Amino acid sequence: MHAFRFAILAALLFPGPLWAQDNPLVPSSAWEELKALIPTAETASENSGVLLLEAPLRASDPAFVPVHLTQPPGAPPIRALTVVIDENPAPVAAEITLGPAMLPLDMELRLRVNAYSNVRAIATTDTASVLAGRFVKASGGCAAPASKDLQALMAEMGKMRFQILASEPKGVQTRHTAKLMLRHPNTTGFQRDQVTLLNIPAHFIDVLEVRQGDDLLFRVEAGISISEDPVFQFRFLDNGAEQITVHAEDTDGNVFDESFPLTGL
Repeated sequence: MHAFRFAILAALLFPGPLWAQDNPLVPSSAWEELKALIPTAETASENSGVLLLEAPLRASDPAFVPVHLTQPPGAPPIRALTVVIDENPAPVAAEITLGPAMLPLDMELRLRVNAYSNVRAIATTDTASVLAGRFVKASGGCAAPASKDLQALMAEMGKMRFQILASEPKGVQTRHTAKLMLRHPNTTGFQRDQVTLLNIPAHFIDVLEVRQGDDLLFRVEAGISISEDPVFQFRFLDNGAEQITVHAEDTDGNVFDESFPLTGL
């Protein structure tokens, strides 16, 4: 009885860490095949002192599953990582290159999860390969219909918004928490036109690059598992340059470029 009461009290006082343990990675035959195709995955092991991944145990919407990647204080730097969803038809969701200003990493993105699956990130430090992940209960994310009429989505395609959510001093510099939103249908090839019942061709952002001035913040090479209207929330160390520039390309050859001022922050 005392143990039960303690468990309830602990859940109330420390909801974050306990929630994080609700959905650890589970054995996956798909992963056993996949990891042979991903450089560094064969030797990667979980290390919460280097990389953490948080995702909900049960997704409220399988087409918009939030995945939060972080590093604890003092973690060794990582320059790139691969995000994998074991059971998706195209398991590699994104390959992300990180600039120094993004470290220690704190980044959130939204993914499509097509079946109950592990969601993983594999990264490399100067000395080791590391892995972090969670098991997510979701189904049908890659075939989920668009949130609104496809023509309406196409009409807004390429529009961007950039917002600074918070800023904090970091020595003589400032660390910002920012959100980037990009309008794009990001169709997967598994969705159906509700009138013709034919599959809608895949059409998605496959390259996204964000810079402050000349310095790279991050570059994403993506597949069909990134959600409709991609959203990236991230922290970065301000280098003093006055512009954030965003460059994006999609699989139909469209190119989208935008810049946002940082002056006055």
